[in-house]
Amino acid sequence: MALVFLGGRCRADWGAGETSVGSRKHVFDGLPHTLYLPSGGKVVLTAETVCEIAECRVPSTASLQPHLITPGDIASNLRGGENASRQIVDVISPAFAADKLVVFEVYTPGGNWSSYPPHKHEVHNPPEEVDLDEIYYYRMKDPRAFAFQNLYSSDGARSSILKVHDGDVVLVRDGYHPVVAGPGYDVYYLNFLAGTSRSMMVTEDPEHVWLRSTWKQYDARLPLVR
Repeated sequence: MALVFLGGRCRADWGAGETSVGSRKHVFDGLPHTLYLPSGGKVVLTAETVCEIAECRVPSTASLQPHLITPGDIASNLRGGENASRQIVDVISPAFAADKLVVFEVYTPGGNWSSYPPHKHEVHNPPEEVDLDEIYYYRMKDPRAFAFQNLYSSDGARSSILKVHDGDVVLVRDGYHPVVAGPGYDVYYLNFLAGTSRSMMVTEDPEHVWLRSTWKQYDARLPLVR
C-alpha cells in the first residue's frame, strides 16, 4: 500500500513510533510525503490539520520493510518539450524496493499535452514493453479547470475522449492514453501503476514519435512545484 499525502499534516505510527508526516497544504504547494507499507503492514494516523491522503493497495505477499518517503528523497524532472512539456515527480520509482507499486505525480501547465507522445503498456514483452494497469487521479489548481484524456486501442478499434475535472479518476487498462490540459488551467494527476513487472518500458504510438525531433526547449512555466 502507498499513502500519498496530498495535503495536510498528521502523526503516523507504523510500528516505529509516531512521526510527523506531511508538509504541503495541497498538491500545488510542493512535493509529497508518502508512506509505503508492505504486505501485513499497519499504520495509525492522527490528524494535526485537515488531511487529504490518496491510498492505493495492490495484492502482495512479499516480505519487505515499511518506508517513509520525504520530499528530500524524491527526484523531480522535466519531460517532453514545447507545449508537450510537463513535470514528473518520482514518488515510488522502479528503483524503490517495493513489490508491485510504481507511483508518480505529474504537473502539466495549462494548454500543454502530457503522457505524450501517446504510449501504452499493455503487453508483457520486455525489454520492449511491460503490462501495467494505471490510475490517473486528477486535481486542478482552479475549480473551473478541466482536461481531456484520449483512450484509444493500439488496433484503432476503440477510442474515447473523457473530459475530466478536479477529483476525477481514470483507469487505464490498455491502449494509448494522452492528456491535454485546458488552456489557462494547470493540471495535476497522480499515477498509481502495477503489473507483472516494476518497469516503465512502454511503446509509443509510431504515428506521433516524430514530434520528439521538433522539441527545442521546455515550457518556461516549469517546474510548477519545487
